[in-house]
Amino acid sequence: MFLLLNPLTILMAAAVIPALILLFEVYKYDRLEPEPPGMLLGLVLKGIIATALAVVTERIGMGICGTLFQEGSFIYYVVVMYFVVGLSEEGFKYLLLRMSTWNSPYFNCRFDAVVYAVFVSLGFALWENVQYVFSYGFGTALVRAFTAVPGHACFGVFMGTWYGLAKKQQLWGREDTSMVCRTMAVMVPMLIHGTYDLIASIGNSWIFVVFIAVMFAISFTTIKRLSNQDHYL
Repeated sequence: MFLLLNPLTILMAAAVIPALILLFEVYKYDRLEPEPPGMLLGLVLKGIIATALAVVTERIGMGICGTLFQEGSFIYYVVVMYFVVGLSEEGFKYLLLRMSTWNSPYFNCRFDAVVYAVFVSLGFALWENVQYVFSYGFGTALVRAFTAVPGHACFGVFMGTWYGLAKKQQLWGREDTSMVCRTMAVMVPMLIHGTYDLIASIGNSWIFVVFIAVMFAISFTTIKRLSNQDHYL
C-alpha cells in the first residue's frame, strides 16, 4: 500500500504510462509480422540515449544562438526551435534508428519502419517526460500526456513513413531516391517538431490546439493507412 501511495511512484507512473500506452497502440497495428520484443526494447533505449545526446548539442547550439541573435527575438526562437532543438532531437533519433534497424533481417515490411521510428521517439519522450515531471510535478504530467508525448509519437510516424519508403527504394535499386527519402525522414519531423515548439513558445493556445489536433489526425490516419496497406519489402 505504501508503494502505491508513494508520491515518487505516482510521479513515475504519470511520466511513463502515456508513452507505454502509445507504444502498445502502435504495436497493435503491426499486423503482418510483429517485431521481436527484445528489438523493440532496444529501440526504446536508443531513444533514451538520443535524449542525452540532444541535451549536449542543444546547450551548445543555444549558446551560439545567444551570441548571434537577441535572446527572445522571433529570429532567435525560429533558429533555436528548428535548427537547434528540432534538428538535434530528430537527428539523433534518426541516427540511432538507422544504426539499429537499417540492415536488420527483421526490417522486411513497410510498416516496420513506422513501428521502429515511433518506438525510438517514444523512448525519447518517455525519458524527457520523467525529467519534466520530477522537476515540475503532476500537473505537468497531465499536460504532457496530451501534448508532448503523443507529439513525439507523431514525429516518429512521419519519420517512419519516409524511412520505410527509403528502404523500399533501396531494395528496388534506386539509391538516389532512397537517399532523398532518408533526408526527408529527418527534415519532415524536424520541421513539424520545430513548428510545434515555435507555436508553443509564442503562447497562442488556440493555434497550438489546432496544430496538435491536425497533427494527431494526420498521424493516426497515416498509421491506419500504412497498416492496412502493409506489404513485404
